[in-house]
Amino acid sequence: MKYQRTAFTLVELLIIVTFLGVIAFIAVPRLNFALITKEKAETEAWKIATDLRLARRLAISDAANNTKGFELTLVGAVPYRRYEINNVDTHATILSQTIDSDVSISNPTGMRFSFGPLGSLGTASATQLIVSGRGKTFTITVNSATGTVKCVEN
Repeated sequence: MKYQRTAFTLVELLIIVTFLGVIAFIAVPRLNFALITKEKAETEAWKIATDLRLARRLAISDAANNTKGFELTLVGAVPYRRYEINNVDTHATILSQTIDSDVSISNPTGMRFSFGPLGSLGTASATQLIVSGRGKTFTITVNSATGTVKCVEN
């Protein structure tokens, strides 16, 4: 009866691992990381839209105790890297979020979204925010009369 070999030698395994390493070394720089940045822009846009809705909800739910409302404020200069939700009456910061560095935030109408006790925007509030990242752009619009938030990909 003839003996058949069914295992690999250490040398064969090292050759295979080295070969796979060379292929990975060549392939990784060619990956399309722009796709990841595009997804970051979408995630960031929906996160900001959700936090705008949170500020509006807080203003409505706390209307009996807080007649000034809540606001979402972009902190710093363009391109914005952080935003906060603040209680306008007590000046307490409710939420502070960092914006991903691969994503650009610009605001053509101001940097403050102030929601009153009825959920509508204040008179000096911004109404639009633009979020973009490597070819993917989103516009977040807040209806000043109702305070409803809409996020649309451009």
